[in-house]
Amino acid sequence: MSDHTTMHAIAKLVPEGARVLDLGCGDGALLAHLQNTRGCTGYGVEIADANVLACVKRGVNVIQLNLDEGLSMFADASFDVVLQIDTLQHLRNAEVMLRETVRVGRVGIVAFPNFAHWPNRLSVLKGRMPVTRRLPYQWYDTPNIRVGTHADLAVLALRSGLKVLDSFGLQEGRTVRFAPNLLAGTSVYRLSR
Repeated sequence: MSDHTTMHAIAKLVPEGARVLDLGCGDGALLAHLQNTRGCTGYGVEIADANVLACVKRGVNVIQLNLDEGLSMFADASFDVVLQIDTLQHLRNAEVMLRETVRVGRVGIVAFPNFAHWPNRLSVLKGRMPVTRRLPYQWYDTPNIRVGTHADLAVLALRSGLKVLDSFGLQEGRTVRFAPNLLAGTSVYRLSR
């Protein structure tokens, strides 16, 4: 999770008492927050050893798994909500993982850095790849496999046969519904089958 304001905004989307699967859960901060403030249960999925250890120290149930290998260990609709927060841009096959997200969960919540945010556009216009709070890496030293825009995910969801229940942007913890592709650093989608 990139910052606390985004974490709290995402947490508000998760119903109280929900069974949650957090894909690419990092150090488990979001899932721990959901457990402590919203009475949620569930698991985090993480690949990095240090993050798995951090999850265990926080009391978060965690499974060490490479998401590029899929979610076959989970049955259909085994979670109320599947979170994919700042994960999609790191995966080799985003389309497959979006379908898996809504297969395993009744609802999927996906959030990622919006490359079409106006400061990023300005940086590209100046001939440079952007480096911002949401995209903090230089182009030659980034864990991101791809970047995407708010509008791109709508197209990918449609192509994948998924329903978009809601979509909006987040900027410094504020919800952005007007022109989120331009005015928001984070894109958020609620998806289902």
